[in-house]
Amino acid sequence: MDIIHYRCAGIDIAKGDAKVAVRTVQSGRVEAKEEVKTFGSTTPQVLRLRDWLIDEQVTCVVMEATGDYWRTFYYLLEDAGFELLLANPRDVRNRPGHKSDVSDCKWLAELGALGLVGGSFVPPPPIRDLRALTRLRTRIARDRGIAAQRLEKVLEGASIKLSIVTKVTNVSSRLMLQGLAEGTVVEELVEMARGALRRKKAELADALTGQFTEHHALMVDILLNRIDSCNHDVEQLTERIDLLMQPYRRAHDLLLTIPGVSDNVADIIIAETGGDMAVFPDAKHLASWTGVAPGMNQSGARTKPAKTRPGNTYLQGALGIVAFAAAKTRKTYFSAQYRRITARRGPMKAMVAVENSVITAVWHMLTNDKEYVDPGPDYFTRRRPEAARTKAIQQLQNLGYQVTLTTPKEPVLS
Repeated sequence: MDIIHYRCAGIDIAKGDAKVAVRTVQSGRVEAKEEVKTFGSTTPQVLRLRDWLIDEQVTCVVMEATGDYWRTFYYLLEDAGFELLLANPRDVRNRPGHKSDVSDCKWLAELGALGLVGGSFVPPPPIRDLRALTRLRTRIARDRGIAAQRLEKVLEGASIKLSIVTKVTNVSSRLMLQGLAEGTVVEELVEMARGALRRKKAELADALTGQFTEHHALMVDILLNRIDSCNHDVEQLTERIDLLMQPYRRAHDLLLTIPGVSDNVADIIIAETGGDMAVFPDAKHLASWTGVAPGMNQSGARTKPAKTRPGNTYLQGALGIVAFAAAKTRKTYFSAQYRRITARRGPMKAMVAVENSVITAVWHMLTNDKEYVDPGPDYFTRRRPEAARTKAIQQLQNLGYQVTLTTPKEPVLS
C-alpha cells in the first residue's frame, strides 16, 4: 500500500501515562524505523511530548484512549501543526494476540502512515464549552427526575397518594408536603391547593390521609431540597448557555421551526453537532454519527436484519424527545411517518425512523440556511396515489361495499 505519511506517530493513552511510537520511513524505502517512548499525562509531560514530535518532524498523530483521557493530549497538541486524529477504538483494534500498550501505539502509527484510520469529530473550543454546559444540564435534569421519583416512593411508604391527584413537585404539592412535615392537619393542607386543584378538595383529603411520621418528614425535606438545588443549577446553566448561544442564534431559530423542537433540544443539537454541517459530508453521515441510521449486514444476495450502530447518546436523547413529541401531533409529516411505520414494524423502529428524518432535516436546514417546510401528513398519499386508491377500495370491499370510481370533473373557471 502507498504510504501517506512518512513520519507518523501513534499514541495509546491511559490515565497515568501514554505510550508513543514514531514511525519513520525514508523516501523510496519500504522498511520503517520505529521509536517508542513513554510520557506522563500531566501538562508538562504532554508539552515534552509535543516538543519531541516537532523535533521528529511528525506530520500526523493518531491517538486512541480509554474514556476521556485523550482530552489533555488532544487539546495541547491540536495547535502544533500536526494532522491530529482521534481514532475510534472500534475501528483500530489490534490483531489478536498482539494486545499491549506498546504494540497498540505501533499499530496506530502504522495505520496512520497508510491512511487507514479516520478521526472522530472534535468540536472547536467554543462548542466544547457549550457542549459541556448542555451535557451537565441534561444530567442535572435527570437527577431532578430521579429525586422526584424517590419522593413519590417515600410518600407511597407513608400511604400518601398525592401523586394520584396531582404532580408531587408542583407549587400546591410543595406547600402540602411542607405542611405535612410540620404536622399540619389534613383540613388545613387541603386549603393550600391552588388553581384548578381546589376543585378536587375531597380527593386531596383522602390522598393526604396516611401514616406520615417524622422519619418520612426528614426524607421529604431532603428530597425537596435536592429538587430545589437542581432547579437552581438548571437555571444558572440555562443563563450561561443562552449567553454562549448568541453566535449560533440563527441556527437555533431555524431549529425551532421543526415540530417538537424546544429551546433545550435546539441547544443540544447545536452543542453536539457544532452547528456547522460542513464537517459532515452529507445527511447520511450525520445520521450515522448520531446513531439513528439503519445498520448494514449483507452477505451475497442476502440482507440480514441489523441494529443501528452506537452514536452520540446525548443527541439521540434529544432526538428521542423530538420524535416522541412529533409523533403525538396531528397533520405533520412526522406523525404520518410514525403511524405508517408503526403499523408494519412496531413503535420502536418507527421512533428511530422519525429521529432519522429529524436529523436529516437538521442537516439540510443548517446547510442551506432555510426554515423547516413540512411535507404534510398526506405526503405518502401524494407520492403514491395509485397505491392509496387501491388500498381504500380494498378496505371498502372488505366491508361489503361495491365501489365505482368516476373521474372528477374539472372546475369551471368563471
